[in-house]
Amino acid sequence: MLAAKSADFVRFWTERRVCTLTTLRRDGTPHVTPVGVTLDVASATARVISSRGSHKVRHVLAAGEDGALVAVCQFEGARWSTLEGRAVVRQDAESVADAVRRYAERYRVPRENPERVVIEIAITRVLGLR
Repeated sequence: MLAAKSADFVRFWTERRVCTLTTLRRDGTPHVTPVGVTLDVASATARVISSRGSHKVRHVLAAGEDGALVAVCQFEGARWSTLEGRAVVRQDAESVADAVRRYAERYRVPRENPERVVIEIAITRVLGLR
């Protein structure tokens, strides 16, 4: 899905930039929080590292095995891009280590966090910057 995207799109999602993640609370209202997002263009997967007890992680877990509908967004001036998809929480050491490596490449090496998990988003729709 993302393989046909422009070099500008890929660059936009690899440059250091604060993003937002929108999850839904049990009552259906949106919860928006600033996050760091990494994008794997080849697999159309976005990842967010977080603590196990965070609201965003609890919202995704509450959606059950099928995952939660979420959106990640970033902007710079008039340029913006939103990725929508279904998120699940990965807690295994291999998934967490991979997500931390990707985060360190885009942002910086994150602090140690024994409660770290990964919100993994299978992207189904792209809006904005093409």
